[in-house]
Order: sequence, then structure tokens, then C-alpha cells
Amino acid sequence: MQLNFFVPKNRLNDGANPVLRKLGTSWAVSPARRVIQTVCFIVFMVLLCFVCWPYGGQDVGESFAAKEHLAAELFLVLDPLVSLSTAIAARQWVWSLTGAAVILGVCLFLPRGFCAYVCPFGTVLDLFDWAIGRRVPSPGLRRWGAWANVKYAILAAVLLSALFGVLLSGFVAAIPVFTRAMVCLFDPLQTGVFRGWHQVPAMHAGHTVAIGLFLAILALSLVEKRFWCKYLCPTGAVFSVANWLRFNERKVATSCVQCGQCSQACDFAAIHDNYATRQTQCSFCQSCAGVCPVDAIHFSGRWSDVGQVVTGQAEAAIHSRRHVLASLGCGAAMGVGIPLAMDDAQNQTPVVRAPGSVPEAAFLDLCVRCGQCMKVCPNHVLQPMGLSQGINGLWTPQVVADWSGCEPTCNNCGQVCPTGAIRALDIEEKRAARMALAVVDQGRCLPYAGSGDCRLCMDECEAAGYNAIEFMRVGGEVDLAGEPVPGSGFLAPVVLADKCVGCGLCQMRCRGINVKEKHLLSRSAICLVAGGDHEDRIFSGSYVKLQRTRQSADHERAVQQSEGNDYLPDFLQ
Repeated sequence: MQLNFFVPKNRLNDGANPVLRKLGTSWAVSPARRVIQTVCFIVFMVLLCFVCWPYGGQDVGESFAAKEHLAAELFLVLDPLVSLSTAIAARQWVWSLTGAAVILGVCLFLPRGFCAYVCPFGTVLDLFDWAIGRRVPSPGLRRWGAWANVKYAILAAVLLSALFGVLLSGFVAAIPVFTRAMVCLFDPLQTGVFRGWHQVPAMHAGHTVAIGLFLAILALSLVEKRFWCKYLCPTGAVFSVANWLRFNERKVATSCVQCGQCSQACDFAAIHDNYATRQTQCSFCQSCAGVCPVDAIHFSGRWSDVGQVVTGQAEAAIHSRRHVLASLGCGAAMGVGIPLAMDDAQNQTPVVRAPGSVPEAAFLDLCVRCGQCMKVCPNHVLQPMGLSQGINGLWTPQVVADWSGCEPTCNNCGQVCPTGAIRALDIEEKRAARMALAVVDQGRCLPYAGSGDCRLCMDECEAAGYNAIEFMRVGGEVDLAGEPVPGSGFLAPVVLADKCVGCGLCQMRCRGINVKEKHLLSRSAICLVAGGDHEDRIFSGSYVKLQRTRQSADHERAVQQSEGNDYLPDFLQ
């Protein structure tokens, strides 16, 4: 069975091909590939900028769900390195492994087809080369040698680090790197244009490093077209390894005249200097076949006799495997050292995470730092961490309650998480999931400090429906009989720990009014504190039941204390 999608050179002037040639040779010789690429890129951008734009109704979660005809995390699920490394690091089944198995299965028939047809990052690199790269003189690097297989070393480092519980795929896998960069670039622009620039959070180290990495990869294309895809991308390395099990491959007939046009047209360094095919590199883009002047290149079953490969294949294959194995060995050494270095860099200060986040150690193992949860957050309360907790915390989502609070009608973050680092919860469960505990700074709070009346935090909590803050009389005096002295004490906000879920709305309102608008305080007088008993971080089970159990236990404890006080004198009660 032949899988020839290309347009032979003798037909390049037929039909619409003269028009396509103006877009580039690859459009004319392999239009099917370019059309599929374009469609996939458009789908990616629609998912990112429309589906992950959850505004338009009061109930944010319902507004998002109504638009999600395709899963917003679709492309992340299709990146096999994301699922494989996450499952290894977390020592558990990850639902996105199913998507990885599907795309790897497809690529057995269309070897490394994800890279040439689907990957939106590759499409952007092609656009960059068409617009800029082709106009810049290339230094003409040598395509062969051990250094050309660095991607296998990176792949080995990622997988071995995962065995030690450190997830590196979020830092180097193609789709997380690209998605994160697009979130950091497009989300501020989209928010500023449609909601106002005052709604755009300030950029910090997390944004800068994400965008810088993306720009560096683009700059590598000035050295050689698709440099990242050929030599560095570990996701591509997964597909290259899978190519060893391919059912179809590129074949060159003995009629080949060795003109070199195929090598020049190849974007993936899959054609050796001796014109042998480097099958682990071939992406079935078929540009080489379209430019062949003698129609000597075809794509068919691996064991078919359609054409014979020109001499040099065996030698090239031996060198290729030798280099791959050497690179895997280097990567294994890196995979042992990197986890140790990252563990030393960890800071144990508790971080406020999104509602439904699994326990912190598992969260760091599961989170691929893709940025999708931040993109769907309507209030931008989720923002990427910088280097405050070392490399292991970089780009993971944190709740920044000084900027905003968690929207009560939103559960989007868990819906788009591709690995389960944030659990997918319905609204009722989400509203019961404790992220942290709001703690009042009594030395700073206006009522406690005697600097005036203020009910901002309680009003905001009541509006959200949590009713976790009440004004109570505190600091009162008692007489000798144990009775409160009338008029003593003052009313001040008290956080009810059994009701507070750490949404941060109180902190946001205190900072917005008392700090930013009235300049009465230097920072918010009520802040979120995470860690320990202040948060619910569970792998499974109901947050609603957990909350009810906790409230019931607190009530029973209060009753027992009250009954015990009946035997005490009034002044000891």
C-alpha cells in the first residue's frame, strides 16, 4: 500500500499549483500537509483564545463548558512525552495516556507525522522561516554526528528524572513550551484589548523566562531551519524512537540521480549526505518526493518491494543508532543529577494552589507547567510562579490573592488540566475545597488597631456566599462574677475556620480599597495562609463531605467544651 500525498514535479504547473508556489515550494509539492497544518494551528488558537476565554455570563464555569466542544487541553493530551513522564513521576495512571497511545499508534502508519502535520509549534517555526529565517544567511552546520542527537539525551534525562519524581517535560516538551509561551503572550493582549489594560497582571520572572525560552527557540531557526525539531525537541525524539516500529517508510528507487534536491527540501535532516534515508528522522512530509525530477521517491509499506533504497543506508543506520545510544547514555547521567539539584533548590514555604490541587509533592510531579489553568482563570488569580521556590516551582500556578480572588462560579482550572494535578470538580465540590485559610493581621486591621470601622472583608465574603467572616465583640472585660462588662471591647472581623475556603476575595478587597485606593495600609490586613490544616489537598473523595465532617467535629467539640464549663465557676468559664 502506497501513501503518496505529494504532487509530482511534472504536475506542479497544473490546477492551483502555480498559486500555491507563491506561498512556497512545500505548499505546491505537499499541499495536503500544509492544509492539515493550517487547520491544526487554527484549532489550537481557537481553543486558546476563544474556548479558554470564559467570559460572557455570570456563571463562568457554565459559560466555559458551553464553548468547549473540543477539549481545551487537546494538544497537550496529544504530546506523548507529557503523559509518559507524568505517569512515571506520579507512579500512577494518567488519563491522558490514552491520547498518547492514540497518536503514537497513528504515527506507526504515518511515522513522526505529528511533527509535520499536527504540532502547532512546528507550524510557527515554519512561518518564522518563511517570513524571516530564509532571508538570513545560514552558517551551514554539519547535520551529522553525535551532537545532532541531543534530543535523545534530553528525552533520557526527562524520563530518568521522572523516575526520581522530578517532572522535566513541562520545561522542554514541545506543546507545554509552546502553550505556556502563547498564554504569556496572548492572554495579556486579549485581556487588555477586550477588558481593559488595568485588568492585566504585571509580568514577572515566570512570564519573562517562558517568553525568553520561546524566542530563543525561534532564534535557533536562524541557524538552521527547524533547528529545534531536528536536534533538540524531546517530543520529536519520542516519535523518532517509535519510528523503529514503523509500518511505512520512505523508499528511494535505483533510478535516483542523486541531484540533491530532496536533501535541500527536507526540513528534518532525514536524508543523509549519501542520500540514504534516516528513517527515525523522516516525518512523512513528502516534500522531497515532490521536488524529485525523476519520481524516484515513494512512501509505502516497510516490507514492500516498491523501489530499493540507494546505497549507504546500512552505514547511516549504524552511525545513527550508535549516536542515539550515546546520547541516551548522556541523558541518563543528566537524569540522575538533575533531580538532586532540584531537590536542593526546593523551598518548603507553602504555596496557595488552585482549588482541587492534589498534595504538593504529587502536584509538582503532575503539573507540566502548560499555563492552561491560568488562561481559563477569569480573574487571573492563578499566575505562574517565578524562581522564588527554585526551578522545581517555576511556572507552576499559584493563587495571587493580592490581585484577585477565586471566582465562586468558576471551576475551569480543573477542567483543562491535562494530567490531574488539579482535579476536575463540579461547582459544589469546588466551593467546598479549601485552598488556604484567611488570617487577620490584628496589628494591621483597622478595627483591631482602633483606626476606624471597616467591613470590607465580611461584605465580600457574604457576597460570595461563604459567610466565613463574622464581626464579633473581642477584647472585652469581665467583672468578678465572670460577666462581660457592658460597653467594653470592640467589634472586629473573625474568620470562621470551618467555613473559610481560602478564596482570597477578602484579601483582594482589603488591598484594593485600603491599600491601593485609600492608602490606609501598606499591605492587606487579611491574607491567605496555606499548608497543614489550612488546606484540603486530597487525591480523591468529596470535599463537601470533608467539610461537613470537619464542621460536625467542630460543633461537637464546642458542645463538649460548653458542657464542661457548667462545672466551673463563672470566672473560669
